[in-house]
Amino acid sequence: MVLPTGSFTLAELTNILRLLPFEMTFVDAQDTVRWFSDNPDRFFPRTTAVIGRLVVNCHPPKSVDKVEKILQDFHSGARDHADFWIHFRGHYMYIRYFAIRSPEGTYLGCLEVSQDIDPIQALQGEQRLDSAD
Repeated sequence: MVLPTGSFTLAELTNILRLLPFEMTFVDAQDTVRWFSDNPDRFFPRTTAVIGRLVVNCHPPKSVDKVEKILQDFHSGARDHADFWIHFRGHYMYIRYFAIRSPEGTYLGCLEVSQDIDPIQALQGEQRLDSAD
């Protein structure tokens, strides 16, 4: 896979994405789920059955109108991201949606990124590279 700043084999890219400490889901310009990261310890479980489904059908009914509004704003260019944080299964989750646009501004889809921020919030002091074990 050749990208503008370098290249990966499919195995390398797959395992890099699996290693990242957050979950990602890509939704295309037609609001259809096209890809998700398959981290081993997902907080929001996904199966490949979601691929090809409209993203609004992947959310609880009480959230659908909010998801639709975010997508509408992304399509229109009214906003480029939306952030939420919730307590979920004993963890503090930070959920971010990002509009993906071409350099010309064409809407290409959105990326949902979810991360357990408990470990980040617990950080204190410094852990510098020059003092790490």
